[in-house]
Amino acid sequence: MLLVEQIAQLGRYIHFAARSLAAAFLAIGRPRDLLQQLYQVHVGALPVSLVGGLALGCIIWMHLHGVLIRFGPGNVQLLPQALALAVVLELAPMGAGLIVAGRSGASLGAELGSMRLTEQIDALEVMGINSASYLVLPKVVASLLMYPLLVIIAAVSSLVGGYLVGTITGVITPTDYIYGIRFTFNDYSITIALMKAVVFAFLISTISSFKGYFTQGGALEVGIASTAAVTTSVIAVLLSDYFLVQILLKNA
Repeated sequence: MLLVEQIAQLGRYIHFAARSLAAAFLAIGRPRDLLQQLYQVHVGALPVSLVGGLALGCIIWMHLHGVLIRFGPGNVQLLPQALALAVVLELAPMGAGLIVAGRSGASLGAELGSMRLTEQIDALEVMGINSASYLVLPKVVASLLMYPLLVIIAAVSSLVGGYLVGTITGVITPTDYIYGIRFTFNDYSITIALMKAVVFAFLISTISSFKGYFTQGGALEVGIASTAAVTTSVIAVLLSDYFLVQILLKNA
């Protein structure tokens, strides 16, 4: 029975997500709601992405330096290439995904869960308003617009962090650092990162909204829905990342 229930819930989510995607263009006609969601849900993640990316770049640089220096000082020139590849392809999209899932995913689940329990969603439906489109669409579109920006900020700040550590410690010159990044960098890596960003944004926003929208019970269930939104979103991001890598890197 548990398996059947999980399959049924998966079917409800797919239908819910498909409706959100099919009507996503309608949110463009409601710029006020869209801007409100951009500010409330995602702008708060900008400082976390900036600081997190900067710290991540510093830490990854130190780890890579500690490994490559064992094979000879000449390998230091490979550090910018390795850092750029790791950050753009994986660390920036995944790091931003975990940040958004933890911060914005919980917020979306709790907001819609509270609206369900206080019968605000039921009131919208009584007035003949499609509550799913009215409440969920701005959140999904805001995520699709904002998440790639968070990935770009995380990637740039990570590269800046590596630059600061490398140049301040004297391991590498600024010219060699920039040349090392550009020497073997493939522009398709940016395409992969942005495609990951779009998929992750859609999964996080729709899963979190789904968990909150169908909340039942009392105040305790709102907390449970918020937690489920975060955990399910993180799992979905990790699984989708694996399949995206398998698909996208074949074309690299």
